[in-house]
Amino acid sequence: MDLTVREYQEGWESEIKSKLESQFSGKLTVTKTETRRVYAQVDRSVSKAVCQYLHDELSFEHCATVIGVDLGEAEQKMQVVYHIDNYTLYKGVVVELTVDVPYDDLHIETVSDIWGGANWHERETWELFGIVFDNHPRLERLLTPDTYEFFPFRKSYKLRGSQ
Repeated sequence: MDLTVREYQEGWESEIKSKLESQFSGKLTVTKTETRRVYAQVDRSVSKAVCQYLHDELSFEHCATVIGVDLGEAEQKMQVVYHIDNYTLYKGVVVELTVDVPYDDLHIETVSDIWGGANWHERETWELFGIVFDNHPRLERLLTPDTYEFFPFRKSYKLRGSQ
């Protein structure tokens, strides 16, 4: 793969959109593009494959964040949101992937073996939301005591003194 650093060119977002939707037809939908940004909704069953493709084929070198979102009881799901950066082939472009994770099966495959920096992001997301990153090398608490038996960023978590 050519890793020559290229300066931003208008139209890269459409190119990335086309490649992703072609490669993952029916399992990925690009919901929006804007300058230097591509937003996609990804089926959980291919989330790891999409990340591997972004890394290996489109040269997205950096997973900047892995974020948990609790959509609440009405939606009955959480989301994992990834922000993935490119510094060479599509310099300055960020792809945001959103993956739905149902309340009754809070599991998703780790991407820490693709981007080492995702390791701590996944640990934090597990610790605060309870989303399990399958095959993570060390899924354990970073911020809260080992004695915690709850996930403080879940909407169902009640603060002390609140009803």
